[in-house]
Order: sequence, then structure tokens, then C-alpha cells
Amino acid sequence: MFLKNYRTVILAGAIIAAALILLSYNLRYDTGAGVLKNMILEAATPFQKVFNASVAGVENAWKRYIHLVGLEEDNRKLKSKITALQEELILYKEGNLEAQRLKKLLSLQDAYGHRFIAARVIGKELSVVSKTLWIDKGKTHGLKPGMPVLVSPGLIGRLTDVSWHSSKVLLLIDENSNVDVLIQRTRVQGIARGAGTLGCVLRYVSKIQDVKEGDVVVTAGFSNIFPKGLLVGKVSYVNRMGTGLFLKIHVAPFADLSSVEEVMVLAAEQQESDQRKMKEE
Repeated sequence: MFLKNYRTVILAGAIIAAALILLSYNLRYDTGAGVLKNMILEAATPFQKVFNASVAGVENAWKRYIHLVGLEEDNRKLKSKITALQEELILYKEGNLEAQRLKKLLSLQDAYGHRFIAARVIGKELSVVSKTLWIDKGKTHGLKPGMPVLVSPGLIGRLTDVSWHSSKVLLLIDENSNVDVLIQRTRVQGIARGAGTLGCVLRYVSKIQDVKEGDVVVTAGFSNIFPKGLLVGKVSYVNRMGTGLFLKIHVAPFADLSSVEEVMVLAAEQQESDQRKMKEE
């Protein structure tokens, strides 16, 4: 392959070398120097041109190769910089989204006037038999079983198991969850029980009561767990045609419980203060 590509260059070089040898011999003995020299130079001139052109071509090709190697290195560096900038942009977006979520959580303190403890979700169980979360705060942070857990704009569940550095949250949609609630518009009372993918079902509401889709549901404050007025969800379905005494009502929680990443836990001392006020009233 090499001989085929550079055959012309090699041939021209050989001829020129032979011409130079003959010329040197001719000049040394000065035998017909003028005529023989002219003949050799005339014969060698075309090959000299080819040789020079070939050498120039090889030189230019080498220069282009060196240039392309430099461009490839520059391209690699640019790609590396672009990758680094893309990673920084992703981190910036993630940080910005987290800041927005935390801002919404902090707004709960202004909305409800309570003291909250922020926590991150470190585990989820959204199976058929259990709807729970695990958070990264526990007894060492002042948490206790029964404390309400919220995200913006309202309630998502309560603490059940609390260890030193983590806690389990029983979600509103778990079938073991029962919350005393009110229809905000009409003050109709009922119990919101977890119903999995349906959200919650509102139980023990008589068919004569005024309840309609879109009504906001809030905590009633009758128990020692949930203070009055925490947002729970909206009525998503009302059926008055059943055979029983009570309406069939579905309540959709305000929060998307499958995408919760941070939560706010209502402080125990705040709950106790609210309960004392209710007793005094």
C-alpha cells in the first residue's frame, strides 16, 4: 500500500539521484560537461517538478493531519465543557424546584399560625395493603406519634411509629386512617376514611345534608390528633341514589401523595396549646 501510494515520488527521487551522480562524475572529469549537463538537467526537470509537487503534497497532508488532530482535541474539550454545564444546569433546576417546594411548605406556618418541623421523605410504601411514608426526623427532633403531617396546601396523614432519627407517616388514603372532618361550606360533619386509589370516602353523612362536588373538606378538630381547620381535600363524587341512609361521597386529597418529597410536621407543643384553648372555650 505504501509503495503504491508513493511510487511516483520514489521513482522521481531515484532518477534525480542518478542524474546528480552522473552530473558529479561529468563535472569531475570535465568531459563534455556542457552538453552532458544540459541533457541530464533537461531530462531531470519534469521528474524534479513531480518530486517537488509530491513532497509539497505530503507536507500539506501532514499539516492538515496535525490541524485535524488539534481540532479533535478542541472538540473533545468543548464536549467536556458542555457536559459539565449541562450537569450544572440540571443541579440548578433541581435546587430551584426544591427551593420552591420548601417555600410552599414554609407558607403553611403563615397559613395556619402553627409551628412546624420540616422533614424529607426517605421511603414510601404505596402498595395495596399499606399507604405510608418514612421521613428523616424522629424523637431527637421532637417528633411524637400522632402528630399531623402536611404539605402545601394541607394534611396528608399522621405519625404512627417514631424512632430516634426517623418516623412513619400513615397517609390519609390508607384504609386504617380515619379523620373527623367538616364540609367547609355547610359545616356538615363526617369521617374521612382512607380508600386507596379513590382517595378517601366520607362516611356517616345523611342524604338530607347539603354536599356537592367541589366542596372543600377540613379537619373538625374533635380528636386529640388534628387541630381544627386543616385542609384535607375536595369532594370529588356524590351519590344520593343508594339504598342506605348515608350519602356515598369520595374526597380527593389536595396533595399528590405519590410525589411528596418534603413534609412539615405540626409540633406537639402547638397541638397541646390548641387543645387547651378548645377546652377553655
